[in-house]
Amino acid sequence: MSGSFPDFSGKTVLITGGTRGIGLETGLSFGKRGATCILTYSWGDHDEAAIYKRFKDVNAPDPILVQADVSNLEDTKVLMELLKQRFSKIDIFISNVSSAQVVNCFEDYSLKGLKKSISYSTWPMVAYTKEIFNTFKHYPKYIIGVSSTGPDDYSIGYDYVAASKTVMEVFVRYINFRLREHGVCINAVRSRAIKTQSLENTFGKDLEEFTKQFVPDNYWIQPEEVSEAIVALCSGYCDIITGQTITVDKGTSFFDNLMEIYTRAQKKKLKPA
Repeated sequence: MSGSFPDFSGKTVLITGGTRGIGLETGLSFGKRGATCILTYSWGDHDEAAIYKRFKDVNAPDPILVQADVSNLEDTKVLMELLKQRFSKIDIFISNVSSAQVVNCFEDYSLKGLKKSISYSTWPMVAYTKEIFNTFKHYPKYIIGVSSTGPDDYSIGYDYVAASKTVMEVFVRYINFRLREHGVCINAVRSRAIKTQSLENTFGKDLEEFTKQFVPDNYWIQPEEVSEAIVALCSGYCDIITGQTITVDKGTSFFDNLMEIYTRAQKKKLKPA
């Protein structure tokens, strides 16, 4: 096991959508500190051998990979019964899955589309928490909902995701109130765009190439930077922080705007056409 601080040996971490992107990096961040990670997935678009190798490379316990659709309550119940056979409790729960239709125009709006987005991006945080308690008779000590800056900042086609993340962040505050007597620490962690497959699926292949002309490479947030922030919130040293939405973005949400683009253009001695 890595000697990196803090130590999660003996802890069980459940991460939905844990086989790629932020979910996978979060598993690695906990795993290299000794935690046993359960990583769920829905569509099998991952390389199990590669995932096991990544955990082995950081001296982490082998993860447990389980297919379970977060929007399907029956899948959730089956998952919990499976985990009950191996573990006495779930210490940490990371609600990471997000899925929604890309919106191209106002006519794309539909109640069905919004409900689908909420069923994947919002409700699993509630449903899994309830089923963990029903199965283990204990709530996780730490619950993290993975959000984005979408509720505050416009992104192309992001309408449904932004709406569902907003609802999730509201639930974080209310769940904190409802479960305060159980000693639960729950927070949402926001990040700006990250170079993952999810980014390409949402915004298309050309976005990254286009942004190279206008955005310094160090403005991009790395998945491991988000995962390390999540670990910190679950370390026991930040328990006073609960019911909050924490933005992990190197401060770029404040200054990456038209004025900053103009400033960078001046430094490069670029002038308007």
